[in-house]
Amino acid sequence: MESNNNRRNFLKSVGTLSLGAAIISPLSAIANANETEGIKLDAAIDQSKPQTISILQTTDVHCQIHPHDELFWENGKAIFRKTGGYAYMATMLKKLKKNNPNTYIIDTGDMFQGSELSVETTGEAFVPILNALDYDLYLPGNWEVIYGKKRMQTLLGSLDAPKICTNMYHDLGDGKRGELIFQPYTIWNIAGAKIGFLGYTDPLVPLRQSPNYSKGIIYTNPEENLAHYVDVLKNQEQCSYVIMIAHLGLSQQIALANHPECEGVNYILGGDTHERVRKPIICKYSKVVEPGAFGSFIGKLDLTVVNGKVIDDSYELLEVDSPKIKPDAAIEKLLIEKESVYQEQINQVIGYSTIPLYRYFVVENPIDTMILNALNWKFPEIDINLSNGFRFCPPKTTPDRTGNIPITNGFIFDMLPVDSTVRTAKVTGKQLKNWLEKELNNVFAEDASKRFGGWVVKFKGMEVQFNAFAEMGKRVQSITVKNTPIDPEKMYSIMACERDGDPVDMLCRMKGVMDAKNTNATLHSVMKEYLKQNSPVTPTPQKNAIILDAPETLLTQVTGVDYTFR
Repeated sequence: MESNNNRRNFLKSVGTLSLGAAIISPLSAIANANETEGIKLDAAIDQSKPQTISILQTTDVHCQIHPHDELFWENGKAIFRKTGGYAYMATMLKKLKKNNPNTYIIDTGDMFQGSELSVETTGEAFVPILNALDYDLYLPGNWEVIYGKKRMQTLLGSLDAPKICTNMYHDLGDGKRGELIFQPYTIWNIAGAKIGFLGYTDPLVPLRQSPNYSKGIIYTNPEENLAHYVDVLKNQEQCSYVIMIAHLGLSQQIALANHPECEGVNYILGGDTHERVRKPIICKYSKVVEPGAFGSFIGKLDLTVVNGKVIDDSYELLEVDSPKIKPDAAIEKLLIEKESVYQEQINQVIGYSTIPLYRYFVVENPIDTMILNALNWKFPEIDINLSNGFRFCPPKTTPDRTGNIPITNGFIFDMLPVDSTVRTAKVTGKQLKNWLEKELNNVFAEDASKRFGGWVVKFKGMEVQFNAFAEMGKRVQSITVKNTPIDPEKMYSIMACERDGDPVDMLCRMKGVMDAKNTNATLHSVMKEYLKQNSPVTPTPQKNAIILDAPETLLTQVTGVDYTFR
């Protein structure tokens, strides 16, 4: 079996390096000694006999380096098991490689954000960890920009394997688009087959996250250049199979797989919304999968190759069942080394919960309920508290010797990786209703391409009844504030977190707010003070948001396809 370096070199494409704003033909004529080595290896293969290529995918691990509690939905109720952990994942990956030498590993984003260790080291601790796991290809996710463009470039540039992204450009100022930040594609020559990869990340990053994170980057929609690069791979480079690695969210990936621009893409290996696709979603032009989050799962795509052509594919979602796996000793040693300086503060218990903490339900959940309760406790004079809606943070369900579930300092970072300043403003009842309609459309839009990756924004002090699957602008059925029907002309005080780079008159994506001002508190300081004074807490969702046409236990925004989150 080849050494890791030779193996990785064998995979590298001739591909382009940072094309300009205009679409330019790839520099495919450049000689590459490693590709020649690959051709020689392929020549020894009897291509008339079936060969299997295994592509293993992780995504949205969010710096969760240890086994953690994970939620599964089985027989109509939530159950919890221990999953994940990089050392346990490494054991599985090595075993799968041993079973089939033609096995390769990719990660499709959100690898440098999501834990206290990542914040304390601005992602640096994860470079040697990811390199030790021996990945073969990377795609930047929407959170790779968390520490700014330059830091993203440094972190990804420090990884040994190639990085591709076909829709992230340098911003030259005044809206002028420069070159691509990463190469747009890569090509693998394996088992006699030539497989091309394209990579697309979320173009909505500047809207979904604090705008300053992605300052200096221009994102484009995949449809802008997808057909061109498919043509390059299929017709110029003569790839027999094309795979898109994506960090767009399952709804967006399904929409894209049904779009004519996607013709010629065989598979989309996706990420972003932490969905667990256990069998491929078959769309008009491509098959779509997404392998969960937090290192709880590994996606495994097997391609059967005969005479240089992929004649069959199969896919399975593998659970990283950590209690049944022996951790990889080298990776475990590396994790201990990287975390040792911060271990005491990460594991410091700052409070307790009497009930499991999780964030998987689309409408309401205990983690956001706890955040909202803390804000309301700290600022009781505010009418409405808001918490951004996203499926982020592994569950916390295991009690300690007290019989309650410990909430550590590290878990606060898991819940709230950005310690944002708490901000207040005033809005009219009419603004609130219009904003709610827009937010609900971001989650439940009939056109899947118009759905944001997040779930319903969470709130306290306001009660809303809505139909998720009604027409745009007609979802909200009633709104009350402190048990009184909302008055369109009345001013209400609201509270949420400040987003770095938003206009002064915007709060939680609500435009035109008045009297906006920052408090002296941050989300972390509020949580710690609240837990210190009130533990143990019991953050049972209070049904401030009532969905009328779907169960309150809704676990996905994806509809109309054969898929269930479990």
